[in-house]
Amino acid sequence: MAIDFSETSQVVHFLTRQGGVVKLLAKGSKRAKSKTGGAIDLLSEGDLLYSSAGTGTLGTLMEFTEMAAHNDLRKNAAALNAALYMMELAGMMLAEADPHPEVFDLLHSGLARLARPAAAVEQILAYFQWRLLKHVGLLGELNACVACGAELGEGSSTAARTGIFFSSRNGGFLCPACSGQATDKYPVQPGTLEGLAALAAAGAGKRVNLSVGQANAVNRLLLYHISQQLGKTPRMAKHALAK
Repeated sequence: MAIDFSETSQVVHFLTRQGGVVKLLAKGSKRAKSKTGGAIDLLSEGDLLYSSAGTGTLGTLMEFTEMAAHNDLRKNAAALNAALYMMELAGMMLAEADPHPEVFDLLHSGLARLARPAAAVEQILAYFQWRLLKHVGLLGELNACVACGAELGEGSSTAARTGIFFSSRNGGFLCPACSGQATDKYPVQPGTLEGLAALAAAGAGKRVNLSVGQANAVNRLLLYHISQQLGKTPRMAKHALAK
């Protein structure tokens, strides 16, 4: 995130691999001859040198060298919206000054994939959301009913996989018999369980086929879960996710 601070300066939120999220005052960054080479763009990646002032207080950016601008993302509206959503989500899910190298690598890889020609935007977004939730410990129970333990995945009967709900408060899926008392529940759409199984296989290093329909179903479910956990819906979600 980059916010104008004055006519010549910005407040920039960086996700760093070793230091986590840091909030820095970039003095004079909007001057063409500044040490940052000009105003820092939201999509910029690079090396930075900064002094930290502690959690909750602005540090000072001393030098920034841009290594990637991701200009190709601006040629594809869907990819750009997905990238902005992924960046917003990482900032919302991580506490300031709490290092998460895996999330940094996940975002770095996701942006690079989105910038490729004919990028599989929906699938990239589904993997990002799934992996991010898994990393922060909020993914929930995705193979069985969290209340009674009934199997809901590929090994279960078709009847057991119909009328399933997801409850963010309960931390996973609820079978039809257990969903009645849930205070929050999201109806699981066709293709969701298959999509989640494909993502789990991909996370284990296997090559899988995740269709656009499955990816969209998973994205909508995970957005619901994320919004419930955060208490609000990320602003870029309405632009990045298919309805």
